[in-house]
Amino acid sequence: MRFVILTLLALGAASAADDVQLALTIKAQTDFDRVQLAAAAPLRDTLTCIQSQAALLPVASRVELPLIHFRKGYCALLGAEFGQQPADFTAAAADFDAAIQAWPARVEKPAKGVPVEPVSSALPVLAGIARIQANPAAADSVRNAIESAVAAGQCSATVMPVDECRRILQVGRQWLGWIALTDNHLEEAARQFSTGGWPEFTAGRQAFARREYAKAGAAYRQAVLVWEAQAKESAPPLMVRLGPQPDLGLALADLGGAQFLAGDTAAAIATLDDAIRRDPHARSYYLRARAEETSGKLDAALSDYNLASRTAFAHAKDNVSGEAHLYRGILFYRRKDYIRAEDEFASALNFDIPANLRPDAAAWRALAAVAGGACDASRVQLQRAVAAASPYFPAAEAEAAMAACPSTTALK
Repeated sequence: MRFVILTLLALGAASAADDVQLALTIKAQTDFDRVQLAAAAPLRDTLTCIQSQAALLPVASRVELPLIHFRKGYCALLGAEFGQQPADFTAAAADFDAAIQAWPARVEKPAKGVPVEPVSSALPVLAGIARIQANPAAADSVRNAIESAVAAGQCSATVMPVDECRRILQVGRQWLGWIALTDNHLEEAARQFSTGGWPEFTAGRQAFARREYAKAGAAYRQAVLVWEAQAKESAPPLMVRLGPQPDLGLALADLGGAQFLAGDTAAAIATLDDAIRRDPHARSYYLRARAEETSGKLDAALSDYNLASRTAFAHAKDNVSGEAHLYRGILFYRRKDYIRAEDEFASALNFDIPANLRPDAAAWRALAAVAGGACDASRVQLQRAVAAASPYFPAAEAEAAMAACPSTTALK
């Protein structure tokens, strides 16, 4: 009799445990579906989803583990989009990694002659995206994993619907394009991008590199129009939510710069005004100053050179910025304080400065030296530096300064 009672109690306990697990399973699935099916799930739903998946993990079977880790990572990734905290993106990446690691254990002894289902290619793509979001500098380290996953294109319905997997692989291609664009590999970027304003923006960069500034401006304008429309969407699609996000302020700065070089200074100033209203970057102030100079607005240009330097310093780590010293050097140069200008340009080259600004800093330093009277020592340096400088450097002014050098005059 005692044995029967113990058996009944054990069966009752097992049944209760099964009921608890079933309840956890249903809740976890329901919470995930709410996030997945929503056009843009609110933060509270993503947090609820993360919690319910975490509650299910300790009692899940090895067959269920990859799916639960995927769902937890997916909800964590969408939730991280709200706060943009690196730790939240890192946590999402860890769950995608866990799903990949748990995948082989789903089948302990596969049937003879039956191929084992490969891991969904969407998982390494999502892990890579989360890592880039956590730290953009990590993009190069995850590029190969994303490339391999996109090339493999394994999309079964075990983890997610096949169509959604394919959309995620397309997002992976968008990030590959973003990485290529960041590295200035424009042809590769054009090959990877397919939608979302990025093909137009890349076309603008390509036209700019060919010095076709009017074409570059037209392409940049198309990209900005697409991005402005996306910014107004209350429920952007998955491709937009998980894909690389444009910086409209910097995109407008590129547009304004192209308009300036194409000779439309009025349009350039208006565009750069808009860029600064949206998000004041040092580069936007600098380009507006160049356009103002050309328009004869010298006081406004001096003010913007000052603002460019101050903005760069404000965003610099430990108040050390080669970019800020470059803009301050131009400010002193325009005030005809050539000695202080040359010192600032030297500091720009000695401190951390974006690679695309280094040739300009070298050219400005040589120009300040020539303008300050050091013709014999600096004229040849300036001649070489002008050839390497960006189109924003005043090459015609440098040519005039070299022509005015006593040593140059004596050679004629």
